[in-house]
Amino acid sequence: MTRDLKLDNTELERLVLQENIVSAVGLDPRKLQIGLKGDPSLRETAMDRCRYESELDRVFDRLEPVFEDLLLRRGLYRLFIGFNNSEIRTCSIFDPLREEIHQAEKLASPDYVERHFPKIPYDRKTDIMRQLYAALMKSDLWDYMPPHWQRLTQNRHKFWQPMSEDEVLRVLRHLRVLRNLPEYYLRNFSISTVQSVVRLQFNCDGTQIIHAADFDAFIEENLP
Repeated sequence: MTRDLKLDNTELERLVLQENIVSAVGLDPRKLQIGLKGDPSLRETAMDRCRYESELDRVFDRLEPVFEDLLLRRGLYRLFIGFNNSEIRTCSIFDPLREEIHQAEKLASPDYVERHFPKIPYDRKTDIMRQLYAALMKSDLWDYMPPHWQRLTQNRHKFWQPMSEDEVLRVLRHLRVLRNLPEYYLRNFSISTVQSVVRLQFNCDGTQIIHAADFDAFIEENLP
């Protein structure tokens, strides 16, 4: 018999919440900012690697309002931006189990956005997220979940709140500054409104995982 089978459900729930960097209920509130070190060789050569303008950089002025529109007025709940390779990954409540990949320059087209991303008000999107989790708890999948996972899901559903619209705006409006840092510039970025988590990876290959409520404090501490 393994040690896990000897643990009670409360202990299993505690371990699930503590062991992941971002757990089933989001980022540990005691760790509002987590730094991950990357490849040492990339850290050591960061100063020698100049930032070259990517296709995404060239159309960023047009993309900035698009990113806000996608998260606040359309179905997206997660957005990944690859600044160096101009790759945009999206997850939408209209197809919640899939991830789509888009080219940055195509997203700059209003017609492209209209074809691919149906509109929905932010508060209605939040309501539907609650409905999706409520449906999960009434589905056959619930029977496959062990008791500690069932309790985690019930508690999350009971207390869950998405990232606020103001938090989304504050995060997105700092992307240009973070991308234009002279040495440790932003390479890629992701935001999850469901988990209120922001992930930033920089030229030194270091990654910062930040709770949305702590984003302003991160900016004040790290930007000149």
